[in-house]
Amino acid sequence: MRLTQDTSTAEEQRSDTNGQFSFPDVAAGPFRLTITAPGLQPQTLAGTLNPGEIHILSATTLPVATAVTAVNVGVASVEVAEEQIKLQEKQRVLGAIPNFLVSYIPDAVPLNSSQKFKLAGRMMIDPFTFVMVAGAAGIAQGQNHFAGYGQGAAGYAKRYGAGYADMASATFLGSAVFPSLFKQDPRYFYKGTGSKPSRLLYAVGNAVICKGDNGHWQANYSNVLGNLAAGGISNLYYPEQDRNGPALTFENGAIGIATTAVANVFQEFVVKKLTPKLPKHDQGKP
Repeated sequence: MRLTQDTSTAEEQRSDTNGQFSFPDVAAGPFRLTITAPGLQPQTLAGTLNPGEIHILSATTLPVATAVTAVNVGVASVEVAEEQIKLQEKQRVLGAIPNFLVSYIPDAVPLNSSQKFKLAGRMMIDPFTFVMVAGAAGIAQGQNHFAGYGQGAAGYAKRYGAGYADMASATFLGSAVFPSLFKQDPRYFYKGTGSKPSRLLYAVGNAVICKGDNGHWQANYSNVLGNLAAGGISNLYYPEQDRNGPALTFENGAIGIATTAVANVFQEFVVKKLTPKLPKHDQGKP
């Protein structure tokens, strides 16, 4: 209980177990009495105490305080990422060539490990991926590249297997395994703004830098190590005369990194114009 008067300082008292209280020696004049209790709405009473008067209050009931509960309604980030992945899986250059590992949403939600493996796996089993590998194997056979594989159907099958293994290991390691270990985003984030030299530098640089799951830019360990590891694995199935041990590993790794840089440049300046299905809110950007 808090008693306030114009002529004196405020006084406070606690009620007893029966809810009774008193203020002795209260000066005559106007007063304000505020009654409070935990969980109940406070009540303020006002009156005037005449000289020599004893003021007795009638029973006062405090209503229960109104409970206010704040509820924040939101969508889990993993669900937002799933929706963004669905958009990416519709991205096909000329309506056919898969372009899933590119985000046209600059602030896209980071992927968890499961989503990284899912996106990489989607690239590896896409029908057009097999078509591209088949075409590359045919060119390699026509040029008698990896002569140790021979010619004919058997030679073509070996070149096809090697080509698919190169693509699959680079994609699986560089876009799923290492990004999960290093907590990095395997996607290329389209820039689309700024001068052409700045965009060119950004695209090339993204072969060796990337966005982390924390949203900060960092060294792209995933792509570099993914390409080196894929180069090392290729020693297991390339013809013996084409196996150079560490030399082949670093050669294929360097080729993979350079290929990433070139692909990024095409992504930044060409591919978007040839990709019909993009996030709707991004269609107005260059």
